[in-house]
Amino acid sequence: MTAGTHGQAGSLGHVVALGAYILDVLGRPVETIPPGQGSVRLEEIKATAAGTAAGTAVDLAKLGAQVTAVGAIGDDLIAGIITGVLASYGIDTRGLVRKAGRQTAASMLPIRPNGERPALHAPGAMPYLQLDDIDPAWLDGCDVLLLGAPDRLGPATQAGLTALAQTAQASGALVLIDVLGPGRPEDFERLRELIGTADWFCPNEDQLRRLTGRDDLTEAITDVLALGTAGVAVTLGENGALVSTGTAASPGPQHIPAHDVTVVDTTGCGDAFDAGMITGLLLGCDPVDAARLGTACGALVATGLGSDAGITSLGDVISFLARVDPETAARIGAQLSSQQQPV
Repeated sequence: MTAGTHGQAGSLGHVVALGAYILDVLGRPVETIPPGQGSVRLEEIKATAAGTAAGTAVDLAKLGAQVTAVGAIGDDLIAGIITGVLASYGIDTRGLVRKAGRQTAASMLPIRPNGERPALHAPGAMPYLQLDDIDPAWLDGCDVLLLGAPDRLGPATQAGLTALAQTAQASGALVLIDVLGPGRPEDFERLRELIGTADWFCPNEDQLRRLTGRDDLTEAITDVLALGTAGVAVTLGENGALVSTGTAASPGPQHIPAHDVTVVDTTGCGDAFDAGMITGLLLGCDPVDAARLGTACGALVATGLGSDAGITSLGDVISFLARVDPETAARIGAQLSSQQQPV
């Protein structure tokens, strides 16, 4: 795979991002939807590759990973747009399977002045990914398998993902899972075995509460760890994140504070956190520093429109961290330097 027009990809490691591939069309700022056939002039309209797999894949490519995209898309014009966007970042798109007669998943997002993002969504081909669509060769030698939005795939595919995750782990890969939907107890019940195999489960706080039926996040995290999940990282929006491995070294959730930035749009902040978390783990950082890198990525994405905003490179993210958290930036920079040393 050759790097795309946005920079050098592949030096960090190989990530397979399997799951939700959505085209977002965003406009800002939207205060009201005009009645009838009225119109409103906006400052900005943008289209991006988004979703729990696609948004994270783009950020990972910017941060220096080699990324393989795996998911179901339609046979429409939107499919060509989303594959073109991904390819421009150097992402291998051969794993995006076109489904005849289906549209590609898409969302329209009117972004409010405070950065909130109500969504109008068509799931399209996304739920129709089949296990037979996934070529095992796409996972060969991967360092991380990201399962983005298993809750939005069909029941048969969901059931087969556990074996896929275990195969990846047997080859030395980390498995990280994030969800797309709002979180329902029935999703949690259906995905219990899969989540229990994960090295990291990374929902947001609302999703975790709804999945587990717990109001208390510590209790909800404990429920997930009891399944066998090695670690849980929960994003808290403007309040940062919680990280827990349930080990003696980390017996309870550790709070990672957010960073003070001017928020333009919160779309994709969770995906950016996942990308930063994965990047930190690939660099050999401890989970807390990896989560701190995740919160930095999430903060940067919030400064622009769309899930691909804010992040330009790993070096720039570390430079941002150096201004707001110099000790963490120094440790991550040291990990990066040691990885880049010739063997």
